[in-house]
Amino acid sequence: MKLIIESVSENEAFARTVVAAYITRLDPTLEELADVKTAVSEAVTNSIIHGYCGKSGEIEITCEIQEQEVIVRITDTGIGIADIAKAMEPLYTTKPEWERSGMGFAFMEAFMDSLEVTSEPGKGTSVLMRKQIGKGQDS
Repeated sequence: MKLIIESVSENEAFARTVVAAYITRLDPTLEELADVKTAVSEAVTNSIIHGYCGKSGEIEITCEIQEQEVIVRITDTGIGIADIAKAMEPLYTTKPEWERSGMGFAFMEAFMDSLEVTSEPGKGTSVLMRKQIGKGQDS
């Protein structure tokens, strides 16, 4: 599944809903569904606020299912991240004046099984997240 949205805050809810609908064929628990939706929301919001800084741009969301694992990639072509390790520190934010909590990457890590962030200043950022669905369910 591939979805391209404009970098406006109204599209964050749309993106999370589309991804949630896509993974329903895996019969996720409500908790698993909420986890994926939250992680997608955080990644899309980061692209809108930090990647494009209020300017217009596109965010690409791709989803893939491999057996019981959902793989979600959120990519922007915004300003990029110079220091990924610093950006991933809990409570770190480049927009404190906007009352940002600095917990976006921490939430993505907490709610998904894995998180990989690649970025290049001036070229954009890609967030790759994976989650196994149905780990706690009987077959």
